[in-house]
Amino acid sequence: MDPLEILSGIKRNVILGRVDESDEGYEGDMEGEPGVTELVARAIEQSVPVQRILSESLSPAMEAVGAKYEAQEYLIPDMLASAECVSSAMDILEPYLVGSDVERKGRVVLATVEGDLHDIGKNIVGTLLKGGGYEVCDLGTSVAAARIVDEVREHGTDVVGLSALLTSTMTQMRSVLEALEAAGLRDRVKVIVGGAPLSEKFAVSIGADAYCRDAFEAIDWLDAMRQEA
Repeated sequence: MDPLEILSGIKRNVILGRVDESDEGYEGDMEGEPGVTELVARAIEQSVPVQRILSESLSPAMEAVGAKYEAQEYLIPDMLASAECVSSAMDILEPYLVGSDVERKGRVVLATVEGDLHDIGKNIVGTLLKGGGYEVCDLGTSVAAARIVDEVREHGTDVVGLSALLTSTMTQMRSVLEALEAAGLRDRVKVIVGGAPLSEKFAVSIGADAYCRDAFEAIDWLDAMRQEA
């Protein structure tokens, strides 16, 4: 396979949600054909630049998945399958990112707020951000405000992304913003929030910089913010 064929294959298999050759695909007839992990490995073997794999395969594939999701052609499980493909690809590419010509767009700290153990949405955002060239620090679930403040203070970040799936925990987002303010760090970072029970009105009420309905909106907002800087 030549590089163009490999890159096209990576993109196609991300859209189809095929992590490796054991995946049958939506039609159940693709088992044995190379999936994302095999094709990314081939790209590395053929010295295809990491930047090309990101810009010509992973990023446009997830843009296509986003469009299908918006058009209701894809459901959440379909999006999760594609996100898993990108995550697997990034695991392979991570060692090659150091010293490569891939431009790092910024650092993002992600956390599901204290009391909430849901992480699917957060994980999708993190995976897509990595694929888009962002450095991601995922603090996990049920993260206390103090830990987020410590992370920002000790390691710095451009953006803090907060997630919640429960109405009983979404109020913890205000606590994080208040803790950043009390520590004198609020002006240094942008704070974006997301999760099923949230809304633009809620984000404004707690002083967040943005509400993002899904992973694709989060990436669009971050890219737009970066261009304006």
